[in-house]
Amino acid sequence: MQRLICVIGNKGGTGKTTITHVLCHGLGLLGWRAIAILTDSQRQPLSKQGRRYVPVDGREPEVLDKIVAKLETTPDWLAVIDGGGNRPALDRQFYEMSGMALLPFRDSPEDMRTVMDDLDAFPNAYALPSQWPTNPWQQLAAERSVDDMMLTYRTRILDPVYTVSASKQLLQIQMPSALPNALNNMSRSLAWRVLQKMGLPRHAEPPHTAPNR
Repeated sequence: MQRLICVIGNKGGTGKTTITHVLCHGLGLLGWRAIAILTDSQRQPLSKQGRRYVPVDGREPEVLDKIVAKLETTPDWLAVIDGGGNRPALDRQFYEMSGMALLPFRDSPEDMRTVMDDLDAFPNAYALPSQWPTNPWQQLAAERSVDDMMLTYRTRILDPVYTVSASKQLLQIQMPSALPNALNNMSRSLAWRVLQKMGLPRHAEPPHTAPNR
């Protein structure tokens, strides 16, 4: 599915769930109808109240199949799969069914080694620096590590998503009624970069009906 995005990667703790919700929130801010699909059995479903996107529970394979089948008949929606960690078979399945794959990684040698393996395994995926440091000296050190270890992958590395402490508010079961501008701006920026890579316009057409779960 061209408009299905998966956020995957073999290593846990890289921010896949945060990236999923930041991206969906940003898509909503840009006028897109977006769905965040939960597949990680270690997490709980979130309320859709107050969100600019729809979180759905796809932890059961048959439910996920129904969600994807419904999306195939509603092409004005974008869906983002939160792939979880340490599930290579599911990563392969999500990659093969998606139009775009994101591989978050943090500024550690272990994350970089793992994401390089994932980039080799998923040749059309993009690496996404996640929870990137905001301190200038730490940023410089992180960029040097990327250059030293991942130079040959540079064309497949997106601009970083910097650490914003407020991003954890998107992961609350009941989201606050208002979010900080820093989080909104970061979410818009990530959504716009992803839309560019997918060849989609920055702003969507007027909304239609939501897909049924």
